[in-house]
Amino acid sequence: MAEHAQPGEGPRLIVELRRIRATMLPEVGGKAANLGEMIWAGLPVPPGFCLTTEAYRRALQPDGSPEAALKDVFSGLEAVDPGDLEGLASLAARAREAVLDAGIPAEVEGAVRSAYSALGQEVPVAVRSSATAEDLPFASFAGQQDTYLNVVGIDAVLQAVVKCWASLWTDRAVSYRAGNAIDHATVALAVVVQRMVDAESAGVLFTANPVTGRRREAVIDANPGLGEAVVSGSVNPDHFVVDSLTGRITERMIGDRRLVIRAVSGGGTERLYLSGTSDAAAQDQTAGDACLADSQIRALAVLGQRVEEHYGAPQDTEWAIDGEGKLWLTQARPITTLYPHMTRQPAIPGPHAYLCFSLAQGLTRPLTPLGLASIRLMGSSVAVAAGFRVPEPRDGPSPYYEAGQRIYFDFTSVLRSKAGRAVVPRIFDVMESRSAAIMRELFDDPRFALTSKTPFKLLRHIGPIVLRFHLPETLLRALFRPDAALDKAERLGEDLYATHEVPADATPREKLDRAERILREELFPILPNILPPVALGFAMIGLVRKLLGEQASWGELQTIIRGLPNNVTTEMDLALWRLAASIRDDPASSEAFTGGDPAVLAEGYRNGGLPIVAQSGLASFLRDYGHRAVAEIDLGMPRWSDDPTHIIGVLVNYLRLDDPRLAPDKQFEKAARDAVEQVAVLVARARSKSPLHARIVKMALERTRMFAGLREMPKYHLVRGFAAVRAQVSEVGEALADAGIIDDAGDVFFLDFNDARNGLDGKDLHEVVAQRREAYELELKRRHVPRVLLSDGTEPEALPAGFLRHETVAAASGSTEKGSALPDGLLHGTPASAGTVTAVARVIMDPVGAHLEPGEILVAPSTDPGWTPLFLTAGGLVMEMGGPNSHGAVVAREYGIPAVVGVPDATSRVSTGQTITVDGATGTVAI
Repeated sequence: MAEHAQPGEGPRLIVELRRIRATMLPEVGGKAANLGEMIWAGLPVPPGFCLTTEAYRRALQPDGSPEAALKDVFSGLEAVDPGDLEGLASLAARAREAVLDAGIPAEVEGAVRSAYSALGQEVPVAVRSSATAEDLPFASFAGQQDTYLNVVGIDAVLQAVVKCWASLWTDRAVSYRAGNAIDHATVALAVVVQRMVDAESAGVLFTANPVTGRRREAVIDANPGLGEAVVSGSVNPDHFVVDSLTGRITERMIGDRRLVIRAVSGGGTERLYLSGTSDAAAQDQTAGDACLADSQIRALAVLGQRVEEHYGAPQDTEWAIDGEGKLWLTQARPITTLYPHMTRQPAIPGPHAYLCFSLAQGLTRPLTPLGLASIRLMGSSVAVAAGFRVPEPRDGPSPYYEAGQRIYFDFTSVLRSKAGRAVVPRIFDVMESRSAAIMRELFDDPRFALTSKTPFKLLRHIGPIVLRFHLPETLLRALFRPDAALDKAERLGEDLYATHEVPADATPREKLDRAERILREELFPILPNILPPVALGFAMIGLVRKLLGEQASWGELQTIIRGLPNNVTTEMDLALWRLAASIRDDPASSEAFTGGDPAVLAEGYRNGGLPIVAQSGLASFLRDYGHRAVAEIDLGMPRWSDDPTHIIGVLVNYLRLDDPRLAPDKQFEKAARDAVEQVAVLVARARSKSPLHARIVKMALERTRMFAGLREMPKYHLVRGFAAVRAQVSEVGEALADAGIIDDAGDVFFLDFNDARNGLDGKDLHEVVAQRREAYELELKRRHVPRVLLSDGTEPEALPAGFLRHETVAAASGSTEKGSALPDGLLHGTPASAGTVTAVARVIMDPVGAHLEPGEILVAPSTDPGWTPLFLTAGGLVMEMGGPNSHGAVVAREYGIPAVVGVPDATSRVSTGQTITVDGATGTVAI
């Protein structure tokens, strides 16, 4: 019928579907490549042919130059901003007009006539667009180009072909490509012409649940007639969920049948609207009213598993059943919305639950490969200290997992342990409260029933750390000799930095050894040496509340932990504010920074060309804090000393604050005074009980003030250690780049330690780096990261009944019941910092280059210390992640700005420019 596609031949116009393979995507587009691949795999696909991308190109290059008819459009698309929808639409309209005007060249028309006649006389066909940027692992492009059903006759087929070509330039397709950073000039369109299935029923089948993520669960939507009614969303279809392993139909819901699309004799389709079926009546229909028999539902699930097994990944398929009951597949594409599985399988079979540690650290973005490798080494260090066996430290301890280039930990043993259930969720109540809620929901899951009812196993692993690091002694010192405890905590960092030095003449391999040694041996001891006084400081608040009862309200106790001393993060932020003040007071610096471009100013700093006050002040700040960064637990992220653009942008923002009453240093000083006054008030109330009560309350609150601020110190020292490791690894990267093993020294952060050693042995790593950079760039686009994942892919938070689809207010506020409906415009989260503010919202996904006007409410997915310079001028804070003792909540309290954390989907439900009210006492955000 058609010219066969054989390797080595020149471009051709027609290829039969049965001769197409997945590797031919540039020639036949995604849809045709998948159809051909399914035919090759023995799956039931209607026959047909593909008009290749070469035909499209010949139609658009009458003068011989590539796509000459679209040359001006390509130039315009290069210049237009992806967010300029009006500009994109205008260019898309010009492109469609050019394609339609070009028509079909004679040689292309002849090829189509010949191929169509080979299918049969006046045979009904579907004419379907097949773009080269379509049905890809990272972007399905579903519905972006057009399809024409029940096309009869060659003239009608030729017309449909041109319309398909033009649909490559619909507004939605152009916008979609722009948003996914796909070069328009590299995209071409093939057209599939495929024998129509005279469908009795049709629809879509997902081989994994696209909502919950559960694998091996087929989800089927079906409707009488052609599948267009289902695919287009024009009907409420019959809905079935099937356990693919057992064939059991676990969910069944009958649709309303209000629209049926059928083929019309002679060509085209008709839309039949069925009236008189109420929603209630639809719900009352029995299983016998379904458009599919149970045997057909199970057959579809089995067929879906065959498709998934062939592709090795869950698939979104379209299907049809003809009048003789034969099942056909008309499409398959990857389900691009599923969160990836863990990169390794657990040693113990059975169900497992994984908690996202990245989110607990306020990090939504992926980690670089070297960043992950560093966390694996540190995790191994912790596990070894706790008495666990770790065969290969570079692989991480057994509970450590990765998915989507984020860090997860297997907490199955926590769920199955009575002690774990009692302790761990309470820790997460103050770290990441939504994760704690999900944990508690899993307590009722029979798959995670209790197997350990005594604390002995837990104590066996805590004991070695307690003894090795003398934790009782550290706590007693903090309680009875607080000055000595504080001095010891501050000296620890200086002692640590002395061990980071590496001889100047060290070889790249020795530098790599030193970097690994820091991660494996020297960083973990920071935690047990500093955290006990911090824990004591917060425990003292609980003691005071127990002693004073209703005489110490939650709001009053919050005041105690505002304006805390000894907090390295707030000291950093205030140092940056003082630098901004010195720049404002210096005419030359002020002129350079007011409205200046941060990138240009950063280049000036690197060249030593800033005004002297700004140059020296910034250098001094970076000497103390240049090891910090946004997403700083990722070793691969540039430090501020590597690139000060972000921190200069913050300084430029600070200079816009012109109300001296709102100056952050003044606000901080006021918060500290308020805290001291509140201590005096509580001590006086305690004295009314007894002098002993007063002494205990005074001692307790003094230790709270002294030690609570140390909460930020462990991470500060860890990050300084990371900076030392990064410096050594960077020099290894320079050596690898000089040797031609990698292109650029920065490529070393897309390797792990084993790769780097192989590179030092001479192994070429260009391909490894390229693959990992591409995967990393794709993960950067991911907006949703599950807090908890089960081993079958289920995201518990996405389950309907029994789980929290809308998060409840934390128990402290008690203002709503679990599962209760929320009023329109009211979002609920966890109270984090008391106070109420009404102001304009600013949604910021990444603080680098962010613009926040003084007084605006910052709405963010999460925060780490790299975000906190923005807090100084923010009027309030709303975060999707976190609990009352998470980083953002603590800093917000210290600055005295109202804050609500753990607000589901806050960054999508609140828009920049909206006026919102944040009530940090009740945990509500009103839009």
